[in-house]
Amino acid sequence: MIGSKILSSGHYVPEDIVTNDDLAKVVDTTDEWIVSHTGIKTRRVSLKGENTSDLATKAAKIALERAGVSADEVGFIIVTTFTPDGLAPSTAALVQKNLGAGNAWGFDLSTACAGFVFGLATADKFMKSGDYKYGLVISAEVNSKMMDFTDRTSTVFFGDGAGAVLLTQSEEGNIVGEEMHTKGDEKVVHSGRIAPLSSLSSDNYPKIDAFAQEGRQVYEEVTMNIPNHIQNFLKIQGVELDDVDYFVLHQANLRMIEKVAESLEQDMDKFVTNVEEYGNSSSAGIAMAFDQLNSSINLTGKKVLLTGFGAGFTYGSILLSF
Repeated sequence: MIGSKILSSGHYVPEDIVTNDDLAKVVDTTDEWIVSHTGIKTRRVSLKGENTSDLATKAAKIALERAGVSADEVGFIIVTTFTPDGLAPSTAALVQKNLGAGNAWGFDLSTACAGFVFGLATADKFMKSGDYKYGLVISAEVNSKMMDFTDRTSTVFFGDGAGAVLLTQSEEGNIVGEEMHTKGDEKVVHSGRIAPLSSLSSDNYPKIDAFAQEGRQVYEEVTMNIPNHIQNFLKIQGVELDDVDYFVLHQANLRMIEKVAESLEQDMDKFVTNVEEYGNSSSAGIAMAFDQLNSSINLTGKKVLLTGFGAGFTYGSILLSF
């Protein structure tokens, strides 16, 4: 049976580092408050004109170069993002052009912070069709362009970045199982909503709202439901918690990840994190953390659980075996 094998990975972040003290100059906050509540010390912010497609392209190039695969060999490109360059063309189409991947089609997938998990699950189905030798899944976000810098409850969390994986066909795929859930609630987390017209007039033009969230509700939703989701999912897969070598969760908040680890009675050493230096990079966080893991150790014989959550409220997990 044909499956999906992760051939390589890569990630890219903008060069500009914004510290908590930098943020405190424009937002009513302090380094002490941010670290104590979130664990975040710095984040990367696109201050030199790089948009989401630019970050995605650079992460994809790294993955392709590491695998020794040329862009024209890629069959499809899935970009997960909720901060696209625009509604049309898709960010994936721009990445396809930037890479020179003339034989690939592409589309964007939007499930916000759960994006990489949903994107990887979607790509797996295309790979299993047997029609594609290589496919790219890229998670990329320029969260900074969607922030309201008077809203300290949201602004202090977010950073920009991109992560990518290159998939290839294999009789022994890495994806063991998956489980996805959606519970729609636009009040918990929302960004970029476009209001419909209320009248015909010359001053009507498209307007979008900045990112906003109910932080306490998000924290409670995650810490109450995600540990149960992980336990139930692994039980279905016939895998014990202790058999998972690494957990790669959405990099929302270090304190949130610590709470999930505590609830699961798992050591934090098993949880891959980059939120301390990159901040909450939405869908890109898991993709970047996976690349950091994949690039630092030999994963052969290891089991890795990817769990994404967010977007008021979408969540899911993928179990990988190497």
